Amino acid sequence: MPRGERQWFCLAHFIRDARFLAELADPATARYGRKVVRRLRHLFRVIHCRERYASPAVFQRALERARDRLRETVLRAPDRREAQNLAQRFRKHGAAYLLFVTTPGLEPTNNLAEQALRFVVLDRRITQGTRTVKGRTARETLWTIAATCRQQGRSLYRYLVHAVSAHFSRQPLPSLMPAAP
Repeated sequence: MPRGERQWFCLAHFIRDARFLAELADPATARYGRKVVRRLRHLFRVIHCRERYASPAVFQRALERARDRLRETVLRAPDRREAQNLAQRFRKHGAAYLLFVTTPGLEPTNNLAEQALRFVVLDRRITQGTRTVKGRTARETLWTIAATCRQQGRSLYRYLVHAVSAHFSRQPLPSLMPAAP
């Protein structure tokens, strides 16, 4: 990364890993994971209760305090491999995970690219994917159509009905281009 640029990491991945630690059989690691998850929940409570604070400055101080407490908790990892791995990653990238605290308009977990791909991941997990190039190409086409319809606020079902009707009547497929204003 070029000097001077800031890097942002989606906090959702860190949350997932802390929850994983909380579920481990080792009592010290699980206790540590639960503490980290509690601090993360508190951080999000502050974020979601923004309107309850007397002023933006008071909210900002509460947010920074929650960030600092999270940092202290994460860095006090027990001497267990999984916990130390999480703490080490936080030492290295903690500022990038928590950049949203000091950057107005930056969301903690709202990674739009990941949200756009989420339905693809869920579909692949549910269906176990495809076994042929033809099947993969068909899937990719359907995923693209679904994402485009969602972005344009169009009905995927209605588009597919029109596309199938056009195919069987040897008509051109309906356009996915956005309607002109």
